[in-house]
Amino acid sequence: MKSFLGGVLSGAFLALAATSALAQEESQNRVNAITDWSVFEGNDPRECWAVTTYKESVNTKDGRVVSVRRGDILLMVFYRPGANVTGQVAFTGGYPFAGGSTVNVNISGSEFELYTEGEWAWPATPQEDAKIITAMKRGADAVLTARSSRGTQTQDTFSLLGFTAAVEDAEKRCSN
Repeated sequence: MKSFLGGVLSGAFLALAATSALAQEESQNRVNAITDWSVFEGNDPRECWAVTTYKESVNTKDGRVVSVRRGDILLMVFYRPGANVTGQVAFTGGYPFAGGSTVNVNISGSEFELYTEGEWAWPATPQEDAKIITAMKRGADAVLTARSSRGTQTQDTFSLLGFTAAVEDAEKRCSN
């Protein structure tokens, strides 16, 4: 699993995630909005993604709720045919994750783990991506628990209303 993080896929994903997040903020390429999810499409390089932001966020340190400044908090699924990326789950918590830490994902009682690098987290394998996407299609919400490099624990809750339609739309847009 660690070899995945250090490999070419990791570097390609980080570049994809960084450019896609920037594209989302700076462009008008949103092509669909489905309940709590949005679908974006880009052409250079060809990529499509479904994305949402949190509905609830709780930050704690030493067992106490604290107020912290965070950047964008996003949960997304990418499709990028030119890089053979089909259904890559990604999460950014809006801060650098603690080194060597993982993000716990709870989707209606099913538990998964995302590996972190910098401000991004994703599953270890494409097979894990597929399992998480299946759970997200069946679930009502996803709760992601992580630890920042400053030791703050974050718990972000994302609605999955509209997820199935949004992810299927993103996949279809990038399948041809």
